[in-house]
Amino acid sequence: MEPRLVIQLALGIVAGWLAIGCAGLAYARRTRVVAHGLFPAGALLGVLLFGLGVYAMRGPAQTLVLPIGLPGLPFHERIDALSAYFLAVLGLVSAGVSAFSSGYFRKGEGTPPGLLCFEYHVCLASLALVLLANDAYGFLVAWEMLTISATFLVMSNHRIAEIRGAAFLYFLISHAGALALIISFGLLQAGTGDYTFDTMRAQHLAPFWASVAFLLALAGFGAKAGIFPLHVWLPEAHPAAPSPVSALMSGFVLKAGLYGLLRTVFDLLHLQIAWWGVLMLALGLFTALLGVVFSAIQSDMKRLLAYSSIENIGLMFVSLGLAVLFRAFGMNGLAALAMTALLYQIASHAAFKSLLFVGTGAVLHATGERNLGRLGGLIHRMPWTAWAALVGALASAGLPPLSGFVSEWLLLQSFLFTPGLPNAFLNMAIPLIAALIALVAALAGYTMVKFFGIVFLGQPREASLARARDAGRWERAGFGWFVAACVLLGLMPVQMVRALTPVVRQLAGADLGAAMQAGGWLLLAPTGVERASYMPAVFLAFFVGCCALAYLLVRRFYHGRLRRAAPWACGNPFVTARMQDSAEGFGQPIREIFAPLFRIERSVPSPFDAQPTYRVTASDRTWAWIYAPLARGLHWLGALAGRLQAGRIAVYLTCSFLALITLLILVRR
Repeated sequence: MEPRLVIQLALGIVAGWLAIGCAGLAYARRTRVVAHGLFPAGALLGVLLFGLGVYAMRGPAQTLVLPIGLPGLPFHERIDALSAYFLAVLGLVSAGVSAFSSGYFRKGEGTPPGLLCFEYHVCLASLALVLLANDAYGFLVAWEMLTISATFLVMSNHRIAEIRGAAFLYFLISHAGALALIISFGLLQAGTGDYTFDTMRAQHLAPFWASVAFLLALAGFGAKAGIFPLHVWLPEAHPAAPSPVSALMSGFVLKAGLYGLLRTVFDLLHLQIAWWGVLMLALGLFTALLGVVFSAIQSDMKRLLAYSSIENIGLMFVSLGLAVLFRAFGMNGLAALAMTALLYQIASHAAFKSLLFVGTGAVLHATGERNLGRLGGLIHRMPWTAWAALVGALASAGLPPLSGFVSEWLLLQSFLFTPGLPNAFLNMAIPLIAALIALVAALAGYTMVKFFGIVFLGQPREASLARARDAGRWERAGFGWFVAACVLLGLMPVQMVRALTPVVRQLAGADLGAAMQAGGWLLLAPTGVERASYMPAVFLAFFVGCCALAYLLVRRFYHGRLRRAAPWACGNPFVTARMQDSAEGFGQPIREIFAPLFRIERSVPSPFDAQPTYRVTASDRTWAWIYAPLARGLHWLGALAGRLQAGRIAVYLTCSFLALITLLILVRR
């Protein structure tokens, strides 16, 4: 392929998405044209971007300067192994979500479908431009496009005040993060006045200023990723947005923050410091624990999945922290292992969480319900949706042979080698962190049992569920795309890890090539066959063989006879849906064990109430501990500044004079 053709094709796909969005404006209220014409075209471009990203991962870096922007500030674009990998993941997510959207947006959700199409495809184009940017100016312009388009997507059903509030919260935190990024890029250019990434790569900041730039980047990109304590927008925005938008935001928008951190820490900065990794380990671990605990107690489908995404992002930050820690101590081989785990987690989470969100969208369309307490038994009415959601739930729970198991197994393998760190304190603390990671994984499985069991199994909790209809053809196409990704990532980890080799080598300075060659194409042994290995194909064959053997034995010894009987209910002859485990019942043990993490409010009825009700709400203490005092402080500063508006010219001149004197003193110093 001729030079620059790959990056030109990537920009062509961006232009195609923008053209589709503009066509959506032209057919704003033509639902059939938008749903069955424009969204499938966007899905096709997503498939092309996926293939282009996979191809470009092994090719040389390509650069291009676009003749757009401000005078003297053109847009610099670059595609290398890192950006190509994220473009492939973006293509994976966008193809499945766009296909599902073709059947989902039948009438729009508060916004004309053509306008939704415009906002959605602008969001996709801005994500691709973020990945292709090779200068701070183009990066921040694309970042702002992403924030604005995602805000409007969250606010699709804008007539509801809570949805407008959720969109504003996302917009506010994203812009606070963008301010941190502007300052971080200002430090990275080191006074050269050149904001291209090539110039930043050539700078060698002192450890202090490098650390300041890192902390600002962590705050800015962490706000988009949803790391603690900047996670508060995520459980509000995901339930407010339409389900395809939630799938896109969880499947990839959160990953844009991770991309930014990888680009900054391992590419633009010339050094990694050990305490950076420790900080990201601590933040990631607490974020994962907080997310999975709050996910376990939710009674809203989409809020449950939103908190589950916070847990997954926390685990990714743990992998990132390990990679930085290993790299800081010069252990590049182990840094490559942790980096491989992170990149595998990114693709795996993009597949199974997008699948779960589009599954909840199908349930929401069919039933009009998000509350778990009003669902149940939908596997009989919606078998396609149920089986697709089961694959997503099993992958999210980290069960073999699906993608979620491989990513978590690689992360735990990274922890097994941390006793080799040249730091006694870290060697003592790391086993405790590994144990907490195992606890998070177990609670994630518990949460997925709750999610799938209450929504799809048992008896319907409402009579209206009998009218539920399964997903249509386009929605099933989206299911199938993500199911295939979950299965293939689980069954072909060796091939996936080998495909990641150029990306890992670019970031960690090493790769797992030698160990993977020794293991062969069937055996995943990231550090050596004698240490640990995993054979997903053999595991699957053993599982299928056991099921087949059980079936044959039943047919052989029982002659295929079936016996049907009413379920036993402890002697009670009247079995109703009210006897089933509820979402609150699943969450109560978690709420009691982890009570210090919650702000619990109880409404206890009086014994004399004619219709007694008991209500328990558990909210995030982050609001009370961080954001409420911050809001009060800002209000106080605003009131103090308001006193300056006295309407007297003498006061204004005095303030201006003092400000001028202060600036002159600072400049003189």
